[in-house]
Amino acid sequence: MSESAVAENNVTVSDVGPSRKKITIEVPADVVAGKIRDSVDTLMAEADLPGFRKGRVPRRLVEKRFGSSIRGETKNQIVAEAYNRAIDDNELKVIGEPASDGLDDLELEDGKPFKFEVEIEVLPEFALPELKGIKVFKPQLEVKDEAVAAELERLCTVEGQLEERETSEPGDYLTGVARMELPDGTEFYNINGAVVQVPAADKDGRGMILGIMVEDLQKQLGLPKAGDEVNITAKGPQNHEVERLRGTDLKMTFKVERIDRIVPAEPAALALGFGFPSEDILKEEIQKRLEGQIAAEQQQMMRQQITTSLIEATEMDLPEKMTENQAGRNLERRRMDLMYRGIEPQHIEEQISDLRDASHEVAVSELKLYFILHRAAEELKVQVTEADVNSRISQMAAQRRERPEKLRQELIQKNQIASVFQQVREHKTLDAILAEAEVEEISQEAFAEKFADKD
Repeated sequence: MSESAVAENNVTVSDVGPSRKKITIEVPADVVAGKIRDSVDTLMAEADLPGFRKGRVPRRLVEKRFGSSIRGETKNQIVAEAYNRAIDDNELKVIGEPASDGLDDLELEDGKPFKFEVEIEVLPEFALPELKGIKVFKPQLEVKDEAVAAELERLCTVEGQLEERETSEPGDYLTGVARMELPDGTEFYNINGAVVQVPAADKDGRGMILGIMVEDLQKQLGLPKAGDEVNITAKGPQNHEVERLRGTDLKMTFKVERIDRIVPAEPAALALGFGFPSEDILKEEIQKRLEGQIAAEQQQMMRQQITTSLIEATEMDLPEKMTENQAGRNLERRRMDLMYRGIEPQHIEEQISDLRDASHEVAVSELKLYFILHRAAEELKVQVTEADVNSRISQMAAQRRERPEKLRQELIQKNQIASVFQQVREHKTLDAILAEAEVEEISQEAFAEKFADKD
């Protein structure tokens, strides 16, 4: 199909909702006929039917034998070309996949134009707030003895040994087979080797199974023994990344195959294992590492103030469907942030589970921030290089005490490299705004009091 033929399409674009548009496209009859003819010609050159040499099958026989598939493939080609041209000609910034009800039922008809409609979501139009001179408070942070002690205790637990038990107690880890069933009986998960922690005393009975935070897990789970099977019910989180689970009554079963308790390592033995001659030297190293984290924590606190200011100062109509689909992006952004801050994997998943229970307003706020930072990055000409991404992966690997290449491979396997790129871009954008902010340094106590009612 020639460029001039494509240009003859009759295209109209209309608003059908916040940041949502309907594109109506009518492809002229002669263009449709030409595309069908071209498709038949192509197939005639390749057709190989009994009684005919390859490329010598009569047109009428090719059309009779392959007419339905030819027209189906031709329709798909016409739709794709016409849609892409309409997007380019109207300079539409599309987000997500186009939707078209009834397109599958439409057929190409000889001598008639082909008309179809698609709905798309586009980047919302909004006024970017002033990026310079935002008021920001910088807390004065210091590493206290109790923080060093808490980190040492955490390391002893992480490096501790598993001791198999016959009966479970709060804080123990249960390994077994976990299943999740939807109300209609559909099995959604069936995982062998799933791990569930019996809620510890400080968890107020809350615990996680199959990524779902259950408020009364302790009550439903009890203190099972190896071989026991327990039934657990919960309501699907309203912001779960899997739409089918949102607000759904979930039934989960867990068959306990093994019970383990973590016996923490002794600090002196831990020090020797890490190559330090004494526990005191290990504590000094912990002190240095925590001091190195203070700058990152300060930066994160100031970035959070920037994001809050930008969200509050921006008005926009959000695309409804993408607001529904924002849950997955929210979780990935939070997961990358927690990894960057060196949070343990178990605690990351607990916080992710809590985020699934967050309100619709949180999803809307996160989506606004996504669009704001996207525009701000363009405005400030923020660039992210491969070296930037590799540096961020090295930082996260150091926090987790892993080799960078191992973490990079893990991120690739989980398709999370793009999330790292997005995190770096957002951080660089926020830091560029922060460089032009009005920063006031205050004590940690004053900061805590000022933001006591904010996350």
